[in-house]
Amino acid sequence: MCLQGPAGVPGRDGNPGANGIPGTPGIPGRDGFKGEKGECLRESFEESWTPNYKQCSWNSLNYGIDLGKIAECTFTKMRSNSALRVLFSGSLRLKCRNACCQRWYFTFNGAECSGPLPIEAIIYLDQGSPELNSTINIHRTSSVEGLCEGIGAGLVDVAIWVGTCSDYPKGDASTGWNSVSRIIIEELPK
Repeated sequence: MCLQGPAGVPGRDGNPGANGIPGTPGIPGRDGFKGEKGECLRESFEESWTPNYKQCSWNSLNYGIDLGKIAECTFTKMRSNSALRVLFSGSLRLKCRNACCQRWYFTFNGAECSGPLPIEAIIYLDQGSPELNSTINIHRTSSVEGLCEGIGAGLVDVAIWVGTCSDYPKGDASTGWNSVSRIIIEELPK
């Protein structure tokens, strides 16, 4: 029996060889077994969206209140997973002798929108100059507009209100003077 000696030093890699001759094509495979019949699934399409909107309008509201509800429009919301787009368009005015601020805002069934935030517009007047005596009385057609989510299906009382801005005194507000005012409500898919 011979004893094995220590391992030798590893050799170097050889030169790459030349490509061989291409092989012949193989025999075609056979068809597999027929599978079981699958279930018939109906394609489901979402029902088409039917427009749902309403407009309430007033000729010369001439509403001079500084705090409270101005006008209301009742709307029938068809789906609970939709949003309401609301718009008030009409003449707004604010006047005062010192700095003042008024806020026009929407409510839905008596509560302001919380999905995602209230829908509002403000007018702020700074203290006027002595030569103008701070009695500027400009009525401008303005709009209050936004989207509200999270309102259930059914009747919704949509109202436009006027109130004060936080930390500012109220002024003399006017809504709808000598012009058409309107509330437009539209239900939109989310």
